[in-house]
Amino acid sequence: MRAPPLLLLLAVCAPPSGASVVPTPPGWEPASDAPWCPYKVLSEGPEGGGRLCFRSPVRGFRCQVPGCVTLVSASGSLRAHILRNRSVLLQWRLAPAEARRVRVFALNCSWRGTYTRFPCDRVLLGASCRDYLLPDVHDSVRYRLCLQPLPLRAELAAAQPELAECVEFTAEPAAMQEIVVAMTAVGGSICVMLVVICLLVAYITENIMHPTFRRPSLRRQS
Repeated sequence: MRAPPLLLLLAVCAPPSGASVVPTPPGWEPASDAPWCPYKVLSEGPEGGGRLCFRSPVRGFRCQVPGCVTLVSASGSLRAHILRNRSVLLQWRLAPAEARRVRVFALNCSWRGTYTRFPCDRVLLGASCRDYLLPDVHDSVRYRLCLQPLPLRAELAAAQPELAECVEFTAEPAAMQEIVVAMTAVGGSICVMLVVICLLVAYITENIMHPTFRRPSLRRQS
């Protein structure tokens, strides 16, 4: 039995299940008993001082395409979500045994110029932090973000330095993102128009091209 053309068209126009939303996997959110994430943005001067700040962790985040693109580091423990508002949400996870040995996380940022790389913000985050929002990312600039866990002071001499997890990305220009969103909207409108045309053709075929002929009824003679 062949499927009607209308059902085939709806199957083609329908988006694939789960393709537009990337949920946060289990284990990437901070613990429920960690309501705050302490962090310090270090200046580029020789003193390297910074003001201690606190931010609430992000919970239940979902990366929705096309307004968000997710990149993963080589080992898969660091994720970078590039958002449309020129900001980047970083999320990372550690095994419970490794998390107990971490004193602080060091986040290093740099961007690639024509001949060399230039440093940007360097952030120290508390051991309870599992995400950080990097705002004001410039368009068409190649960024490199590296996160390195630093061990406790008691284990600093004996412990080997942890390797940093890094991700590289280039934020798309805002105009290009608008074009992608517009093309997606136009594609959806075209699918709706095709469905309406198919319904109209089916109605014309059933009611005009093949009309139903009825025999005239005989009236009773009095």
